[in-house]
Amino acid sequence: MTRAQRVRAAMFPETMEGKTILSTQLDSSQQTNVQRLAEPSQLLKTAIIHLINYQDDAELATRAVPELTKLLNDDDQVVVNKAAQIVNQLTRKEASRRALMQSPQMVAAVVRAMQNTSDMETARATASILHNLSHQREGLLAIFKSGGIPALVRMLSSPMESVLFYAITTLHNLLLHQEGAKMAVRLADGLQRMVPLLKKSNPKFLAITTDCLQLLSYGNQESKLIILANGGPEGLVQIMRNYNYEKLLWTTSRVLKVLSVCPSNKPAIVEAGGMQALGKHVTGSSQRLSQNCLWTLRNLSDAATKQDGLDGLLQVLIGLLSTDDVNMLACVTGILSNLTCNNARNKTHVTQNNGVEALIHALLRAGEKEDVAEPATCALRHLTSRHPEAELAQNAVRTHYGIPAIVKTAVVGLIRNLALCPTNQAPLRDADAIPKLVNLLINAHQDAQKHGSASQQTYQDGVRMEEIVEGCTGALHIMARDPVNRGVIADMNTIPLFVQLLYSPVDNIKRVAAGVLCELALDKQSAVAIDSEGACAPLMELLHSSNEGIATYAAAVLFRISEDKNADYKKRVSVELTHSLFKHDPAAWDMQSEHAKTCFTDIELRFGGPVMYDHMGDLDMPDDYPQGFDSMQRAFDAC
Repeated sequence: MTRAQRVRAAMFPETMEGKTILSTQLDSSQQTNVQRLAEPSQLLKTAIIHLINYQDDAELATRAVPELTKLLNDDDQVVVNKAAQIVNQLTRKEASRRALMQSPQMVAAVVRAMQNTSDMETARATASILHNLSHQREGLLAIFKSGGIPALVRMLSSPMESVLFYAITTLHNLLLHQEGAKMAVRLADGLQRMVPLLKKSNPKFLAITTDCLQLLSYGNQESKLIILANGGPEGLVQIMRNYNYEKLLWTTSRVLKVLSVCPSNKPAIVEAGGMQALGKHVTGSSQRLSQNCLWTLRNLSDAATKQDGLDGLLQVLIGLLSTDDVNMLACVTGILSNLTCNNARNKTHVTQNNGVEALIHALLRAGEKEDVAEPATCALRHLTSRHPEAELAQNAVRTHYGIPAIVKTAVVGLIRNLALCPTNQAPLRDADAIPKLVNLLINAHQDAQKHGSASQQTYQDGVRMEEIVEGCTGALHIMARDPVNRGVIADMNTIPLFVQLLYSPVDNIKRVAAGVLCELALDKQSAVAIDSEGACAPLMELLHSSNEGIATYAAAVLFRISEDKNADYKKRVSVELTHSLFKHDPAAWDMQSEHAKTCFTDIELRFGGPVMYDHMGDLDMPDDYPQGFDSMQRAFDAC
């Protein structure tokens, strides 16, 4: 008898086989008072019996380990199979399992048997053993030290579904809880074996597989590229498109979120239809899934600016702008900002579906929160220019009381776009847009002058001072179309600064400076002031610029300045204008010819009326720029 059996026989003989305990109770259907009072002690007795059984299991396993280890290493595959079946039975009970995992020789023998066998049943039994051992930390460590990870990775190619399930589950436990397991799986080509498993159809199996991919790829660029090389983005997008199992969708969205910060994976996910597939789950009942999908869409959106078929997603995003969740609002506005970048179709769709109104309300609710305010105003800047419904968007900003908030935050590009709509000129002026633009221009110009060389360029929130100078001057150029605004701008002593900007080494700054002077010169007093500041010399030089916008604006300013000059001055200016603007037309060089007179008359007509400025104001408009959100996303990868 074992020690446990001797204790059992002494304390609880009635539990031993062959022992009969006579009862003094005559009526077996009723409990005696003694029996009722003894119930608590009976529960204790049962617990002690369970402990004795546990000890029995542990003692049996401990005595069996050496022999079973020897049998697992046998050359006869039938013997190995039988031994594996017995060990598998023992690992199903906690006590015997603990005894087995404490033997490195036993675990190594199981791993060796799994690697060397060609028998499916032996493979299934050994995979099951490791799976059972992986539920305890001691078991995970034993598997890891015994070289179990390469063997388990090899099992991922097994045709038997149960072996696949045991292998992926054990690897998942190792990746979650065993230090060093991630690197070991990568070195064993685990990713190359796992990605093809995305074609399987079992949702629970896929959930474990995708979680393994997330654990391996998070923070590891090489793993992300391996997943890409093996067709991972396509497989993951297919899962998002075809399944309804929430846990699977959530684990898959986590992988896509990690991959979405990889420049190489981004376009692959987008090309596979990732934007549409993720968009399906943005408004579902699962908050964690919805949030993951939004973060992923935000990361992908700067690579999806040319993507078609996003009308449904855009509609959903517009609806989500009404949320009070700041994190969600930051995602939605960021996505809309990028999807409306240089995409006239998307701009039109958002504008026609009340997107401008929704963005303004979101901007007003966000207040000082830059994570929302910045992408929201950026989206509005995109919506108010260069698409068929741009004028509708410009008007919508005003009618929904967005101008004061926009001017308050000094969104230069958006102010410029709004000023293109004549009806917005007065509201912009009333909101003090002009003083804000002028002050910002002066400060930016002073900073740019302090650091003149390219290597010493100063930045404000990642924007070069020269770009701020260009943006402010361009906005003032459009604001100056309004006669009242022209007077306000000139009265702020801006003409000397605009003339100084004509000497800028940056062509875009020269263009906008000449453009605003062109508008201001419509007023006689301002034209005199421009002349007295010595603008004619740089303007004459700019006539010969290869940039059509610069040359044309310069010509217009000179033409207006010369209107009150004597005949000799006018003739000299007219010669310069003709030589510069018609240098590719030899017939115009003869100033006495009828052709030259016709050309110069054409110049007068073009520079004489307001129609020309409506066209010229849109020359060389700055492009929209998509915003990447990768750096911010890294903080959310582990969520």
